[in-house]
Amino acid sequence: MSGPKAKTRSSGPIVFFVALFIVALGSIQLLSTLYTYAIDLSELNGLKRQEAALIAKKQELENSIARWNDDAYVAAQARERLGFVFPGEQAVTVLHPEAVTGKTQSDSDTSSHTDSDKKTLPWYSELAYSIEKADSSDADSSASTQSGKTNQTNRDKTDTATTDTTNDSKKDQ
Repeated sequence: MSGPKAKTRSSGPIVFFVALFIVALGSIQLLSTLYTYAIDLSELNGLKRQEAALIAKKQELENSIARWNDDAYVAAQARERLGFVFPGEQAVTVLHPEAVTGKTQSDSDTSSHTDSDKKTLPWYSELAYSIEKADSSDADSSASTQSGKTNQTNRDKTDTATTDTTNDSKKDQ
């Protein structure tokens, strides 16, 4: 009877290590699955946030389309952005609005930050300004080039006159 007990003792550590290997392998598989689940869940939450943002943007754009379908809104935007007036009205441009409102430039800057967005010129004023700027820079560069040529020509004439008088004086001697 001592024979079977000896076999049990020797197979005990082997079974233990095999069981330990199976548990370790199962744990690794479980952790890998949980890790993949956590990544997929965070990606799903990110996509849900993105979907919510896109739905809000879609709603905002639909509201904007609805506003632009309203004739009163279109007329108000044309008057504000492009300076259009109705027939019979007279357009008035205030060059110094602080004289009318009583606020200085620094007062309006501190009152709201959205006013700074509206301080840009209308597109047609921007276009006129850029054309004037381009014309003045072309005129300045051509004037400086022209004056440089004139100065060079004057120097050449002076040098020629000097050499002519020098040659004449040598001939006289």
